[in-house]
Formats: sequence, C-alpha cells, structure tokens
Amino acid sequence: MHRVMALDVGTKRIGVALSDFLHVIATPHSCVQRQPEDKALEEIQRIAKENHVGKIVVGLPKNMDGTIGFQGQDCIDFSQKIIGFDIILEDERLTSEEAEERLRSRKVDFRKNKGLVDMESACVILEQYLGR
Repeated sequence: MHRVMALDVGTKRIGVALSDFLHVIATPHSCVQRQPEDKALEEIQRIAKENHVGKIVVGLPKNMDGTIGFQGQDCIDFSQKIIGFDIILEDERLTSEEAEERLRSRKVDFRKNKGLVDMESACVILEQYLGR
C-alpha cells in the first residue's frame, strides 16, 4: 500500500503533506525551498521514496474564472519534472486562505514562518483530493 503526497508549489517554497496508508488522514510534513530547483526536485523524490508514496497531488492555482495563468503554468511545468510517480493536478483555489484560517483558529502565529502556511495548504489540497 502506498501513501499520497501533496505539494503546494510556490515561487519560494513548496509545502509538503502526506496521507496515511489508508488515504484518510492528511498531515503536514515539511517545507522545501524551491531554489535551486534541481535540489528541490531531489528532496521531493527523497521524501516520496522514504515515505512509500505512490501518487503526488500537485496544487494547480487557477484563476477564479477557471483559466490557467502564469502561476498555474509554473506548477504544471514543475510537476512535469517529477519522475517516477503518478502526478495528479488538483485545483487549489483559495487553499492558502483556508490554511491561514486553520492556523489562526489553532492560535499558530505564521507571520514569521510562511512555510507553515505552505505545509497547511498542501494538507488542504490533499484533503480535497482524498475526499473525492
């Protein structure tokens, strides 16, 4: 049995979340620096292999009208560089806002550590995928 990994790919950081083996629970895992990109890809591959990941869900930031803009295309391009895993693109509109709200409700101060928002966003993306 394999886990599912979710990535919230940003220009500076990539939030990582992992499912359990039953694909029920999503848990924030880590935050990977995006640059240099080859190191980021190596780190994602390492995390995926160490955690027995079979699928990787990549958040796809669409515009509110459903079109794909610069940021969305950047995520598509990045996801195509991840080798050896089934890649699923998941609409991630408004996940950052939901992630910030969740952190606020738990009284977590994320203003000085935006990586917390990235990890929580990856969790929201993964929960959305697992919920279908």
